[in-house]
Parts: sequence; structure tokens; C-alpha cells
Amino acid sequence: MKYEYWLAAISCLSDSKKRLLREEYKEGRAVYYIEEMQLRRLPFLKDKEVEGILAAKKEIKLQREWERLIEKNIRFVPYFSEEYPKKLSQIGDGPYALYVKGKLPKEGSLSVAIVGARKCTPYGEEMALDYGKYLAEHGVQVISGMARGVDGAGHRGALNGGGVTFGVLGCGVDICYPRENIGLYMDIQKRGGVISEQLPAKPPLPMYFPMRNRIISGLSDVVLVMEAREKSGSLITADQALEQGKDVYALPGPATSRLSLGCHSLIRQGAGILISPKDLLTELGIGGKELEQKSDKIEKMLENDENVVYSCLGFFPKGISQLIEETGLSAPVLMQELISLELKGCIREVSKNYYIRVR
Repeated sequence: MKYEYWLAAISCLSDSKKRLLREEYKEGRAVYYIEEMQLRRLPFLKDKEVEGILAAKKEIKLQREWERLIEKNIRFVPYFSEEYPKKLSQIGDGPYALYVKGKLPKEGSLSVAIVGARKCTPYGEEMALDYGKYLAEHGVQVISGMARGVDGAGHRGALNGGGVTFGVLGCGVDICYPRENIGLYMDIQKRGGVISEQLPAKPPLPMYFPMRNRIISGLSDVVLVMEAREKSGSLITADQALEQGKDVYALPGPATSRLSLGCHSLIRQGAGILISPKDLLTELGIGGKELEQKSDKIEKMLENDENVVYSCLGFFPKGISQLIEETGLSAPVLMQELISLELKGCIREVSKNYYIRVR
């Protein structure tokens, strides 16, 4: 397999030309030992690419680099491997090879991507956490890019829900980017996996991230955009998902929020609207009656005034004054019920005196 790794690591060749070479010679080892004159006779290779292949034989310290891969517990999964995800085989520009720390998504299980703004609002972060947790609790695999903001919250929610999650990086899998997500990076490997098409030790360069996004959408059955500016990487992921024939859902937000402009644009173009995790799972054909029974069970557990407050809350934050108006309760009684609901894990304060429902 080390010769296959050598072929994958040749930087001057596109993935399509690497495939052509391997299909022509049947294995990486045969490509490695091709004579220069044979290479120059291949009609799909330019002179510059032939020079690059010859240089790679001298520059890539094959045995040492292959051993380093093993030492770092990085798995090399080329496109012809049985392990290579079938979903990526079905997109037109799937990567030639993947580098993996941990596992790959399980074939046949529903996978949902949660993507969005790095500098998200508390609302976007809470929604990503809630959707990630809820989906994971119901056996859905959560895919994202391990970035700051929405991506990280989606991963963490999935871990909180006891499920599996997979981070697709725009750098080598042996690099944690951003660095502050090191705890998340380690936790994802224990319960899921970290994946990249970039060689180990490759730094997080801007050009790698749009490439990374097609893998996020490619590994997923459905893509959820939680918050996005009018022009953002999340919209690139959504566009790629649509090109791949995947369903896209977007989270509505305040009309005045710039971080919701991208989501509103997607909804205008026909994307599904995210109302609640329960509603999404019902649309995807998961949970149905079980979810309804769970919600009914929660409401039966609550006292009368608690139930009034709980029923007024949703997944968009509401402030004290709005809740007083909607519930008809006095401020002291309302505060008492909010504290009680928060202690029971039914609601959460997302910012000073603003609350959302969490289950």
C-alpha cells in the first residue's frame, strides 16, 4: 500500500490523472517503476507532469513517510479500497484518497451535515447543539467541518447525545485546526473520526476549505445550514449538496440578522425550513410516534404554570417581557417557573433573561 500512498501524494497531478495512471498500470507499484520514456508516451500527461512524477520518486522518502503514517495512527483509504465511502464514489469529483484518524461513517446509516457561520450568534450555536444532540440520540451520524462556531457546536451536540460524529478538515488529519478545538478533536476520534483528503502535515490553507466542503456534503444525505452570511463557505457546501442531489434545509432567523441572510436566500430558492429537530426527523421518516410520545411525556411531568411557560417557548430565544405577555403570569411567578424548568433540563437560558426550549 505504500506505493499507492506515493501515487496519492504526487502534488502535480490532479485526482483524475492519478486515477487514469492507476487504471492504466493497475497498481501504484507499477506506476512507481515506469520508465521515463513510457511516461512521456502517455497522451494524458503533460511534460511538466512527467517531470513532477520523476521528481516525486526522488523527493518522497517513501518508506519513512509510510512508517510515519502508521506511527500517527493515520489510515490511508484510496478510492479503490473497500473502505472508501460509497457516497463519495457517487459524486463526480470524489477525492482520490482519504486520510483518517478514527473511523469512517457507517454505510447504510443516515448522515446529516450541520454547517454554518464561524462567528455565529448564541441562537445559531444553541440550534447547532440541539440539532446535533437530537439527531445523535436517534441514531443519525453528524458530519461537519470542526470549525469554530456552528460546526463545533454540531459536533459537540452529537457527542452530548451519545452518538457518532465525523469532522472533515481542510488540513492534514494530524493537525487540529482551530487549535482551541483540541478537546473536540480528540473526542471526535474516540466516537467517530477525523477525515481529510490533504496529506498529513498539510497546513490549513484557504484553498483547501472549498474542496473540503464537497466532502462534507458528499458524505451526507442531508445538509443543514444553521446560520450563514449572504456569501459564505456554508452556502458553497449547500450548493455542492444540491449538485450532488442532496436535500438542504436552512434555519430561519430574524429578518435584521446578517447571519440569517444566507439561510433566507436558501429558503427562497426552495430549501427546507428547520422548525425543530423533532419536525426534521419526522420529515426524514424517523421517530414519528416515538417523538410525539416523548414530548407528551414531558408535558405531563410539568405542573400547570410550568406547562404554560414551556408551551410558549420554542427554539428561538424569548425574553422575560415577551413571556409575561404571552403567559399572563406575574414576573415573580414566571421567574420561579423558568428556574424550575431549567433545573429539570427542559429549557436553557442562552443569554441574560432569554430562554429556549431544549427538548
